Amino acid sequence: MKLVWYLLVMAGVTYFIRALPFVLCREKVKSTFLQYFFAYIPYAVLAAMTLPHMLFEGESPLSACAGLLTAVILSVCRQSLIVVAAGASVAAFLAAMLL
Repeated sequence: MKLVWYLLVMAGVTYFIRALPFVLCREKVKSTFLQYFFAYIPYAVLAAMTLPHMLFEGESPLSACAGLLTAVILSVCRQSLIVVAAGASVAAFLAAMLL
């Protein structure tokens, strides 16, 4: 029974954290700084989630560097998040096949 309560509390806290910005910010964000900040959040999250695994747990550090370099270039060129992730994966795969 404790597990059910733990899950309910965890679900409530998660819902509260996700719903709070919608309740507090009903208007569009007008600050250009915040708009740029929010625009780069997906790229930062992708980098934080994949970079340690990519560099330290892969077979070849060179293929990891090829994927990282491709991801950085595609990000600087303002490609979508899916294009960046797919491009980095393909580049790392091809580099691993060639090396």
